[in-house]
Amino acid sequence: MSTTPPPWLTAIPIQNAREEGPSGWFRALGPRGRRAFAGAFGGYALDSYDYFTLPLTMVALAAYFHLDSGQTGLFTTVTLVVSAVGGALAGMVADRIGRVRALMITVVTYAVFTVACGFAPTYETLLVFRALQGLGFGGEWAVGAILVAEYASARHRGRTLGVVQSSWAVGWGLAVLVYTLVFSFVGEDLAWRVLFWTGALPALLVVWLRRRVHDAPQAAAAREHSPERGSFAAIFRPGTAREPGLLRITLFASLLSAGVQGGYYTLATWVPTYLKTERGLSVVGTGGYLALLISGAFLGYLAGGHLTDKLGRRRTIWLFALLSAVCVLAYANIPPGAGTLLLVLGFPLGFCMSAIFSGFGSYLSELYPTPVRGTGQGFTYNTGRAVGAVFPTLVGFLADSWGVGAALAFGAAGYGLAALALFGLPETRGRDLV
Repeated sequence: MSTTPPPWLTAIPIQNAREEGPSGWFRALGPRGRRAFAGAFGGYALDSYDYFTLPLTMVALAAYFHLDSGQTGLFTTVTLVVSAVGGALAGMVADRIGRVRALMITVVTYAVFTVACGFAPTYETLLVFRALQGLGFGGEWAVGAILVAEYASARHRGRTLGVVQSSWAVGWGLAVLVYTLVFSFVGEDLAWRVLFWTGALPALLVVWLRRRVHDAPQAAAAREHSPERGSFAAIFRPGTAREPGLLRITLFASLLSAGVQGGYYTLATWVPTYLKTERGLSVVGTGGYLALLISGAFLGYLAGGHLTDKLGRRRTIWLFALLSAVCVLAYANIPPGAGTLLLVLGFPLGFCMSAIFSGFGSYLSELYPTPVRGTGQGFTYNTGRAVGAVFPTLVGFLADSWGVGAALAFGAAGYGLAALALFGLPETRGRDLV
């Protein structure tokens, strides 16, 4: 199978003196690019915060609504499946009306429905609100990553998008901190509602985005002059003798995303429950263990972004797919009573399962030309998210008979799928976006 890159991946990168040094990637963005970076970083951090309001409250929700493991796992699956629709639509909208406008729409959507979850009177209502929250959750990352990728230099794009990706750990950490405080001082029957209500925070970001952040000039020009902007047909067009087409890229990029996210969301959804139900940790104890996991995740995002520029997109993803699978299996098979080992392994687990994501923003952006970059990235990333969403539900059903710890090992299969998908994709390191 050929992995020859299509024509838009062959531009020669231009180096600039301002790109040198540890902060060269940031200086290379320019003033407008740095504001776009701040907007995308904040949007993704708050996206993460709103997402983790659910996994952190699942034990309380199960008790309040009298749910079994399968029903609680369905919360995550519904969110991620609907997010695939939201992400694909947001990418198309970003190609048609602009990156910043689309970003604001996604942020408002996930904020409104996260708050609504706190008012849900029944399990079914909460399930609907969480699904609608997924519409915004699915689109924010793809749109924000593209906005920054189109400002970033080819030389440092992986590192730049890796730092944006690290904001997920920032939002996750903030959610754990607020969860620890709220559940320590408020009864569980009310505490889960309070945590969802704090999801209104992103509304402040939208005001700033509206006034200070703008699309990259080349993206605006492409949107105005291309007849195929925002076209789903274009990303599914098969190759010909004269033009390679995008069908193969779309299929394999979707598989790559499905594998990585299947593994990730299995862990993100079930580790808090695993720590509380099978390891017997308190709210504060769970927060402490998660703090080390999140610290590893933050550093993993940064390290992964650096490596994706040094080793290349494909090699970095391969490396961390292998290491993530090993860490998952090790974490799920820690013997009872080995609390110290559970604590220590949390750091490499968080590091590896996050580092693999660092190259996604740059890699998917480089696989598609500007007129359909939002559509292609939004579709592949979020279709992968929908397929990967099956994993948490399967773990939920398996947990009733296997136990949560043993069922977690199922997530390792996702990383194997991701490694296989890379055989159908080209290397794109150092390519300018056109």
